Amino acid sequence: MSDVNRALRVLSPVPGTAMSLETVPDPVFSQSMVGPGVAVHPEPGQEGGQESWHEAVSPIAGTLVKLHPHAYVVMAADNRRGVLVHLGIDTVQLAGEGFTLLAEEGSQVAEGTPVVRWSPGMVASLGKPSVVPVVALDAEPGALSELACGAVEPGEVLFVWE
Repeated sequence: MSDVNRALRVLSPVPGTAMSLETVPDPVFSQSMVGPGVAVHPEPGQEGGQESWHEAVSPIAGTLVKLHPHAYVVMAADNRRGVLVHLGIDTVQLAGEGFTLLAEEGSQVAEGTPVVRWSPGMVASLGKPSVVPVVALDAEPGALSELACGAVEPGEVLFVWE
């Protein structure tokens, strides 16, 4: 089977609870304006009274075509399917506070490669929802299957893009 027809397994970039994209408090995501996907609601968590930091990882193997502190896009090797990971809602307004880049735009990444270190608890404390939409950019409705629901860890399948 050629890569063009191969289903793409999209993995969770963060630990949390996988839920419908409709649960995201932003119409761009909840109405699938940029594409269908799954929302992961992270556990903010604290370790020893300190905010815990998490590494958000690449959900697929490919090229990191866009990288911002609060969001990134990985383009699959077939160059026709891109996956957006958006760390929190309206987090662009935080101007990088609570985020540290761990990769470089344009670099090749494997599934599970750390891309951004972030604190969901800090994002929430700054008044922003810490939910993480994972979106199959410009995918047709119905192109996704096996959508996860419930607890997920990084590297577990969130959905399959046919």
